[in-house]
Amino acid sequence: MNHPIPAGVAAQVPAETAGFVFNHTMLRVKDPTASLDFYTRVLGFSLVDQRHFDEAQFSLYFLAYLPAGTQIPEDAAERAVWMAKLPALLELTHNHGSETQDGPVYHNGNSEPRGFGHICVSVPDIEAACARFEDLGVAFQKRLSDGRMKNIAFIRDPDDYWVEIISNTPYQP
Repeated sequence: MNHPIPAGVAAQVPAETAGFVFNHTMLRVKDPTASLDFYTRVLGFSLVDQRHFDEAQFSLYFLAYLPAGTQIPEDAAERAVWMAKLPALLELTHNHGSETQDGPVYHNGNSEPRGFGHICVSVPDIEAACARFEDLGVAFQKRLSDGRMKNIAFIRDPDDYWVEIISNTPYQP
């Protein structure tokens, strides 16, 4: 099905935007220990930097998928420049004290009023990934067997944000 290009889409990418990189998405998290465990152990992200602002009472954790053998610069200034050029970082922001609050602290965007929806991770073998998530006790929003779309799943992180799981290999219905 062909759809016309929506109104407002630039006919050409402006030359002045050459070198722009979509760098990161930020999620607020209640418990950094639980979130870092989920994103590193369950989803395989690498922690590339952390910054603590004790006076302002928040901490930032930057995660990325890195090719094997990638060397993260040790010098903070070099690391900041290196990170600014990386595509698709995930920034987890922890507001100090939120971990002691009862119940959910942040809105996941998928209940009313709707807003933010989800992030997405592509995997080489979606069935194996989902079986691993199941074995690890990860909460599912949608399993591969649910609904009509059998080629995507949704899991939930410790703050109930949805993570879409898709295949990065050709779909076999």
